[in-house]
Amino acid sequence: MKGDRKIIGITMGDPAGIGSEIAVKALENNKFYEECIALIVGDRVAIEDAIGFTNSKLKVNVVKKPAEVLDEEGIINVLDLNMLSLGDWTYGQVGELPGKAAVSYIEKAIKLAMNDELAAVVTGPIHKRSINMAGCPHAGHTEIFAENTGCKDYAMMLADDSLRVVHVSTHVPLRVACDRVKKDRVATVIKLTYDAMKKLGISEPRIAVAGLNPHAGEENLFGEEETKEIAPAIEEAVAQGMIVEGPIPPDTVFAKAVGGQYDAVVVMYHDQGHIPMKTIGFKLDHKTGQWNSVSGVNITLGLPIIRTSVDHGTAFGKAGKGTANSESMEEAIEIAIQMSSN
Repeated sequence: MKGDRKIIGITMGDPAGIGSEIAVKALENNKFYEECIALIVGDRVAIEDAIGFTNSKLKVNVVKKPAEVLDEEGIINVLDLNMLSLGDWTYGQVGELPGKAAVSYIEKAIKLAMNDELAAVVTGPIHKRSINMAGCPHAGHTEIFAENTGCKDYAMMLADDSLRVVHVSTHVPLRVACDRVKKDRVATVIKLTYDAMKKLGISEPRIAVAGLNPHAGEENLFGEEETKEIAPAIEEAVAQGMIVEGPIPPDTVFAKAVGGQYDAVVVMYHDQGHIPMKTIGFKLDHKTGQWNSVSGVNITLGLPIIRTSVDHGTAFGKAGKGTANSESMEEAIEIAIQMSSN
């Protein structure tokens, strides 16, 4: 806290990607100075470079700890980890040093949030190959946060205005994902989804649970996971007083949710949730090759701290050019503020 305004940490992401740029662009929005105090956890040189090639008028204030942030419009507070010098990274290219820096930003922000020095953490995009080159064994942010917070029961939620999806499994091969559709895990994800909806201000969340197989198994004609694993988890949640329906065929459940019938959908694997989310949130102008809209937020459920993120990658093709879209970053900051206020 800084007075009566909460400090929201923003990790810069991979220096070779668009993370620094979208952070700068997002913080040019004056509304964030009214709602929170933002603190970028990253490298000063990368933020100053982004300010330069985006022609931003923001001024950098370097701090050593969150308590030193300045509460002034036009100021961008940076907790400089001093991992990089100009020339240590090349925009659009994977590398061990950028990967190491990106992981360091994340780990530092987690520590600050666990110490209650940050009300929430918003993460910029990282590159899986770069962090793996740096020795990080994880597939992405979700696993890094889980390990560094000691969290065992967690899930990924993707959110846009008209749709929210929560995953039973994420970054695993499809064959492994099918094996992970077990009653206890499905029940855990339903409860995590219910609790998250409450934090987002929904008093009586309505949750749909997608089937794994075509037609949700069609009474075991196309698979038995629905009757043996998914339905029992739903029955358990209903017995606990939650409003949960399913298993619903995957080819209709998202249309129902977008239409307002449900507040969130529990999905069984990565692409089952990511495809509808990105179809709704990403709008491409095929004539220019530019994304007119890149909306959507990634939220890790179950953590002892609040973590939201952009729902896109490092966009190496755009990095360093000043053309990146900051829409998803702005939405991630907004949801972090909302969740930290409830």
